[in-house]
Amino acid sequence: MRNISDVIEQYLKSILHESPNGLIEIQRNDLADHFSCVPSQINYVISTRFTLEKGYLVESKRGGGGYIRIRRIDLPQYSALHTHLHQTIGDTIDQTVAEGLIYQLEEARVLTKREANMMRAAVSREALMVKLPYRDELRARMMKAMLISLLGK
Repeated sequence: MRNISDVIEQYLKSILHESPNGLIEIQRNDLADHFSCVPSQINYVISTRFTLEKGYLVESKRGGGGYIRIRRIDLPQYSALHTHLHQTIGDTIDQTVAEGLIYQLEEARVLTKREANMMRAAVSREALMVKLPYRDELRARMMKAMLISLLGK
């Protein structure tokens, strides 16, 4: 059985997908009532699963008329994708940013689920058993090499 965070995430993604402008505006309390959970659960889902690294921009306004606005940020077109990736990765990349980029590429269907899982495994700190800052440099070189290979089809 899926947990409540997964259900809330899928719900938000489905209404975001149906939105013609790639933007949704929700009220945290209304959503919490809909899922019979506490508002902090909504905060948790949004703060961990709708991040900039994963391709989302989140704005919020607190108070009585408050809202949470989630906007999907699309990846640049393929012609600009290599430049975008080079700028995002740079000479170093930490694991969180690398996983966010892999997630974004998977969500955009640039990578298959299998390719994304293999990349996550290859760039994990468990696989790269070297000390910082060398680990982040090695991760960046590996990310670039894998993406050049996969996107050069």
